[in-house]
Amino acid sequence: GRENSLDWLNSSPEVTMLLFLYRYTYEVSPVFLLVEEAVIKKMIEFIGWEEGDGIFNPGGSVSNMYAMNLARYKFCPEIKEKGLSGLPRLVLFTSEECHYSMKKAASFLGIGTENVYFIKTDERGKMIPEELEKQGSAPFLVCATAGTTVLGAFDPLDKIADICEKHGLWLHVDASWGGSALISRKHCRLLHGIHRFQNGLLKKCYSAKAAYLFQQDKFYDVSYDTGDKSIQCSRRPDAFKFWLMWKALGTTGLEERVNRALALARYLVEEIKKREGFQLLLEPEYANVCFWYIPPSLRKMEDGPEFWQKLHQVAPIIKERMMKKGSMMLGYQPHQGKVNFFRQVVISPHVSREDMDFLLDEIELLAKDL
Repeated sequence: GRENSLDWLNSSPEVTMLLFLYRYTYEVSPVFLLVEEAVIKKMIEFIGWEEGDGIFNPGGSVSNMYAMNLARYKFCPEIKEKGLSGLPRLVLFTSEECHYSMKKAASFLGIGTENVYFIKTDERGKMIPEELEKQGSAPFLVCATAGTTVLGAFDPLDKIADICEKHGLWLHVDASWGGSALISRKHCRLLHGIHRFQNGLLKKCYSAKAAYLFQQDKFYDVSYDTGDKSIQCSRRPDAFKFWLMWKALGTTGLEERVNRALALARYLVEEIKKREGFQLLLEPEYANVCFWYIPPSLRKMEDGPEFWQKLHQVAPIIKERMMKKGSMMLGYQPHQGKVNFFRQVVISPHVSREDMDFLLDEIELLAKDL
């Protein structure tokens, strides 16, 4: 019987849809809506706001698109009804180390990738505020990054916020990666100033006031019908997964996970420094550890174009060998003129020091004949 089995879920797509799609209104999905509201409220506290608004999205790329569209709506609200025709050219400023989704969002929203201006970064991958101040055009959006994809860099949010405040510019912070540090009392300093970025306007910007969903004379508080501030109709209950983990681990447990990940990243850095043939790209400030492995045949070679050309070929060969062997899956890439290097990002709570040791041992083993 159904009382003792969940097998009936597999044969009932209608029920599956109700359970696994987070709907638009409180009456259809009260638990998931309240869960999202509770998580957003708690996250707002960690940012440092007394009040705010938010919504769970499928990922960081979509979140950046939401933010870009909100900034444009703030800059010219008439775009919602009149569209792009007749509007002036719009430009936005972001770090040259920003996530590629900024260009995708500009393309998708009709802003155009040529109107994304990339601000220079320093040797650590942080946006240089003075370079931002130099720009002549007035953008509708400035996007800072808290935890860049490659180097794990945190833009100086306070200084960028000063410039945006001075010129009346909308500031967005892409904290898709680095935002986790907010929950750690030890590492939240990385995002100092994040409370100064803009929020709000979700409902005004995205509301379509669909009469068949958002009746204003319902018997309950219609502010719980938060779906009208989403660009989607049905949504997956992504907040539920986070809420469940948060309830299970507690705030202290989540904080310990962040601290542990960064401690393991630091352990890996120190081990790299001890081993012959390993060379850090730079001292990391987050969980991104970027390094080269210089095989025995190149260690006595003079530094120059030929050396870097040969080193560029090393990481792809090691990656191929580890994949075919099935021992590891470690990413590599070139970046900002630097030849291919490995990028280890520590995320999993199950990773240990032994795993970090294995990582380095395995690279040495796979490259011993190179």
